Amino acid sequence: MFIIYITLFIYNGVVFILDEFALTKKEHRNAIFSGRTLIVLMHITAFIILSYDRETISFNNETLLIGVLGLAFIMVANFLANKFYRNSCPLIWNCVFFLLDLGLIMLQRLDSMLAFKQLVWIVLGFFIAMWIPTIISIIPRFEMFEKLYIVLGYLLILSTLVLGRREYGSINWIYIGSFGFQPSEIVKFLFIFYLASVFRKKVEFKELIVTGVLSAGIVILLVMQKDLGSALIFFFTYMIMLYIATSNEWLFFGGMCAASFASVIAYNLFDHVKVRVAAWKDPWSDIDFGGYQIAQSLFAISTGGLLGSGLTKGMPTSIPVVSKDFIFAAILEEFGTIFGVGVILIFVLLFARGMIIAFYSQRRYYALLASGFIAMMAFQTFIIIGGVIKLIPLTGVTMPFVSYGGSSIVVSIITIGLIQWLCGYQQTLAEEGGAVY
Repeated sequence: MFIIYITLFIYNGVVFILDEFALTKKEHRNAIFSGRTLIVLMHITAFIILSYDRETISFNNETLLIGVLGLAFIMVANFLANKFYRNSCPLIWNCVFFLLDLGLIMLQRLDSMLAFKQLVWIVLGFFIAMWIPTIISIIPRFEMFEKLYIVLGYLLILSTLVLGRREYGSINWIYIGSFGFQPSEIVKFLFIFYLASVFRKKVEFKELIVTGVLSAGIVILLVMQKDLGSALIFFFTYMIMLYIATSNEWLFFGGMCAASFASVIAYNLFDHVKVRVAAWKDPWSDIDFGGYQIAQSLFAISTGGLLGSGLTKGMPTSIPVVSKDFIFAAILEEFGTIFGVGVILIFVLLFARGMIIAFYSQRRYYALLASGFIAMMAFQTFIIIGGVIKLIPLTGVTMPFVSYGGSSIVVSIITIGLIQWLCGYQQTLAEEGGAVY
């Protein structure tokens, strides 16, 4: 059933895109409504399965409550998104709600308390996102604060070195009482706003050197915190935005060569990098220690096969840090590889729509913002999925919209809010100018 749901969801997404180019006659509204209906059906089906107790032949009230609250959020959020973000892309909202709901389902499967906390973070992130159009109308020229962005970014990163707590080998969390957050998630916003503010003008040699040094400084600080996943995401985002701003292939390839050289240095300097590379090359030789995580992930994926073992029928809790780093492995185990490919295709639909928004942006600043946010989210998705399936060494980042994590979820939703505002802004300009977007 879940494979049917995701297949039909992707089909409606493709229909939506093809209809834009007049290749099919099916209306956008029908495709979007069908996608939303499939999200609701998936949600109801999953929570009926999760709440049913075979031994007592009854339903768990706590699980049903979280299911009802999650369904209420989907309904209300769809209404508010259409109200606050006029002319935004409904396909992007559908993809985001599908991924958020999938994450909520898997977290309920793993730990009911985590699912409830995740729902609270989702609601908080969406509440903040609903204020984005109002904030932008009050402060329309965010590009004027480029120095403030980079200063705040450095302060947040440096605060982690002083006040941070080590988790899973990385010093990237700050706790205030029981509340914890990752400053690097907030710095993502500041970093992209800074680069877009600088690159919106003609990039001179001086600006190129200054932005390169400051960006390298943030990456180096993240490496010092042993937050290698975030360091990679920041670096690749910088390279993409630099290439978009300059169209200079030599700068791009030069940066990639420098990254390769830096990777060799990091490998020789940091023991934990050697452990992760060794686990990637051959997890079975050290399966009790360094290779244990990835080995358990591969066991889960192979156990699920193409169709999956079935929701509640697998053993995802045997995978370390499954709610954060390895949630995609849990999805593959219980929903199957076909469903997992569908999840990747939903991300592709989301990123493709985001890049179309960037392509049609009439202001250079907005184009850079949209491309920067999409590039950062795309690299993060690639890094975590690639690590889980042993395509690349594992670096330990969250899967956008799906993994458990307050700061990650809130930042991801706010990012989509900004992209949707840019989409609505371009659509409004197109309608006023009589153009077709």
